Amino acid sequence: MADKRDYYEVLGVSKTATDAEIKKAYRVLAKKYHPDSNPGDKEAEAKFKEASEAYAVLSDADKRRQYDQFGHAAFDGGAGGAGAGGFDFNGMDMGDIFGDIFGDLFGGGRSRRSNNGPMKGANVRASVRITFEEACFGVDKEITLNLKEECGTCHGTGAKKGTTPETCQKCHGTGQVVYTQQSFFGMTQSVQPCPDCHGTGKFVKEKCTDCHGSGYITKKKTISVSIPAGIDDGQSIRIQGKGEPGVNGGPRGDLLVEVIVSRHPSFVREDTTIYSSVSISYAMAALGGDLKVKTIDGEVIYTVRPGTQPGTKVRLRGKGVPTLRNKNVRGDHIVTLVVQVPTKLTAEQKEALEHFDALMNGEVKATSATTEEEHKGFFGKKKKR
Repeated sequence: MADKRDYYEVLGVSKTATDAEIKKAYRVLAKKYHPDSNPGDKEAEAKFKEASEAYAVLSDADKRRQYDQFGHAAFDGGAGGAGAGGFDFNGMDMGDIFGDIFGDLFGGGRSRRSNNGPMKGANVRASVRITFEEACFGVDKEITLNLKEECGTCHGTGAKKGTTPETCQKCHGTGQVVYTQQSFFGMTQSVQPCPDCHGTGKFVKEKCTDCHGSGYITKKKTISVSIPAGIDDGQSIRIQGKGEPGVNGGPRGDLLVEVIVSRHPSFVREDTTIYSSVSISYAMAALGGDLKVKTIDGEVIYTVRPGTQPGTKVRLRGKGVPTLRNKNVRGDHIVTLVVQVPTKLTAEQKEALEHFDALMNGEVKATSATTEEEHKGFFGKKKKR
């Protein structure tokens, strides 16, 4: 047995490891190297088998004691009476180990819980489209969808009037069937819902003529949805008890309504901040002035400072989107000021700009009287209305 690795080394634990630590280490390795996750990988299959063998020994108190005393020889008949009969891994029934470790991963296990107890109904998903402003301030919407309701004739049993469902003969009312199969690890078991009664434990021999044995009928329902202020595109609202009916007396599922927010022609939202841009003339950028800015609250007046540069960002505090937790707490609205450059000029406008450029560059030197006269000639003319 010299070619075998130490079982503690295989699992990556110390010799003083607790049962819980051994189980945890094996769970990690088993999930990583299980053949179902690595189809056709012989190396992974070998590592999984090696880890399973190590766990089979170290998880058993008596076998672990023998292994700690004699090592691998404890199971090959080489340590006196301690290993009498030998340890044949292939002959082991690994069902208990697999049931304990893989019950939540691969559907196998020893669970004896019945599936025919009360179960919550399935959730139903729907969607609703709202405007940008409705998302900011909240709105009530109505949606219409088809929902299952308990059949009024059979009261949800699915059986014909005057009859009752019978106990399923395949699962004997448990709602589950156990499948046993032979693998190279030994006999394994898996528990699955009964295919005949679909896990209910009951079988309807004579079906209700109204619901055709399902126990439910589909009806069109109109449901009011209260959409809170500050909701964002793609977020969902949960309405409890408006989903599919429960099974065997279980509660109804929930209705999950996804909110789709339409795009705004001027605003872009990022969390609770709104972004937009506003064009201003060159004269306003240079001289300053009052500017009307559109927000979700309507137009507000912002005073542009003289000498404002292109691309200047203005923060309008409290003009953004409300938070979902508190609609009175709002983000900001950030406005980018875009200086508008004219693409077409009249001869008079062009001459005025050239004169202005010359003045700015110091190319025109004149007395104050002359300068005033020039100003009247170039800039003092009023535009024709």
